[in-house]
Amino acid sequence: MKIKIATRKSQLAQIQAEIVGKMLKEKLHMDYEKVLITTEGDRVLDVTVDKIGGKGLFVKDIETALLEGRAHMAVHSMKDVPHEMPEGFEIIAIPEREDARDVLVSAGGLKLSELPHGARIGSSSIRRAKQILLKRPDIEVVLVRGNVDTRIRKMEQKKLDGLVLAAAGLKRLKLENLITEYFDPQDFVPAVGQGALGIEILATSPYREYFRQLDSHDVRKCVEAERSFMRKLNGDCHKAVGAYAYIKGDRMYMTGLFEINGRLIKKDIEGNKEDYPELGRMLAEAILEENKGSIKRKQH
Repeated sequence: MKIKIATRKSQLAQIQAEIVGKMLKEKLHMDYEKVLITTEGDRVLDVTVDKIGGKGLFVKDIETALLEGRAHMAVHSMKDVPHEMPEGFEIIAIPEREDARDVLVSAGGLKLSELPHGARIGSSSIRRAKQILLKRPDIEVVLVRGNVDTRIRKMEQKKLDGLVLAAAGLKRLKLENLITEYFDPQDFVPAVGQGALGIEILATSPYREYFRQLDSHDVRKCVEAERSFMRKLNGDCHKAVGAYAYIKGDRMYMTGLFEINGRLIKKDIEGNKEDYPELGRMLAEAILEENKGSIKRKQH
């Protein structure tokens, strides 16, 4: 029997499904086939995601395939998965994470600091746009959506000076050679779950215990800490929000970024990795406290 993996149709989404498919073969000795789905987020490309309903647009149509029995599992980029899961579904496994960093792909091979005054940079993300402007207020950020190939093509068509993209996507597509600068994730904070894949199933799936074996425990702790941070802030595509957690030994280190009233607030936290959900919440609370403190200081 073949395990049916629901995925978006883009080349990157299919590669990600194949990564999980290979794990099914190697670890569980199961064969697989892809079930290709066009999501609402793939259909509407001329506006930012927050204008058409947020991240769930890349997930809902795929969840329908699970509900209707057309697929046994779905593979998502975790950064596309809303922080609240609909009832009856679960992320059963988060395998090894690819590079979580954001990167610059520039037309002339220049770094962000080297781009000419008033350079035009393509991005589909409010989080990326705000962080670019924090470093280079003179830069014009231009909306560029679509899969990676489409964005690179649009960079040439629109004569942009560069794009900010996820390292993970470029690496999985074997386009690493295009990267001109890697951003430090504690300085230029990535999206929650960036670089990680999530395997989603129905909570009633008979294959739960098999698929659970594809989980990487430390990666899950990091991604769940980031999602806990986002959940506490009720973060979505309408605001700049990012988080990055990593583990060394038994310690978790985490950076969070959130925009409140047009101001980007960034904080760090560390603690025992087993306290990962609480660390995410505490980091969110620290950002909210920082905002209250700044309001009080202004009032005085």
